[in-house]
Amino acid sequence: MDIIKDLLIVNRQTLKKSVKSLIGNWPIIFTGIVYTTINIAMISFVVTVFRGILSIFAGIFIAIVSASLISNYFYLLFNIINYNKITFQDFKDGFKYYLRKIYMIFFFAWIGSFILDAIRGLMGFDPYLLNIIITLSILVLLNALPETLYLKVLEPIDSIMYSIDFIKENWFNWLLPNAILYAVLYLVTGRIVTNIFATHVNLGFGLDGMAWIRYLIGQGLFSFIMIYRGHLYKLLSTSTRRKRMFMNKF
Repeated sequence: MDIIKDLLIVNRQTLKKSVKSLIGNWPIIFTGIVYTTINIAMISFVVTVFRGILSIFAGIFIAIVSASLISNYFYLLFNIINYNKITFQDFKDGFKYYLRKIYMIFFFAWIGSFILDAIRGLMGFDPYLLNIIITLSILVLLNALPETLYLKVLEPIDSIMYSIDFIKENWFNWLLPNAILYAVLYLVTGRIVTNIFATHVNLGFGLDGMAWIRYLIGQGLFSFIMIYRGHLYKLLSTSTRRKRMFMNKF
């Protein structure tokens, strides 16, 4: 019963903080439009500029831009979770704040993909089955990696190890609320989020008014989920069940 009681205590506190944070920092809902615009511009730039021999640099450019957008979003979340406030200056500073850490994670993933391709070739694994196993493993074991990157002062490889340990210690309190939140997101938007570094929900909206309203509702829900994750992570990573149960008595 203690584990259920702790789950309720943790999520009651997290819900209260998350609602307050989203209301006070509602502009974060519109960052998805900015990121989508930048991504479209990036693709157009790559197609136009990186031709012929320059095409070998296209992947590096895309990775840097993508990492900078994720860095920007994480920095906004960092300020919301810790200070309950974001400014336009935070938005400008965010593009480079976590750039190195996130780019290194991308680099590790790139190396990992080469190793997995080699293993698949040698062992004769079914590519489809292997992709499912890898995706599920990342979604579970590294689910808290985004929050670890922007809320803990750790090097990229240490962030990976810490996030795995975090899941092992807090799997019930972390995975259950996240599963419920993303299930709600799917029911509202019809989108399944499998990218742990997602910064927005792409609803493929058109130009009509209702499409924009549906997009903003989906993006608002996604923003709430990311803020909720941040507050939940901070609470779980800075306390223990015994400490939380003790403090709840007061």
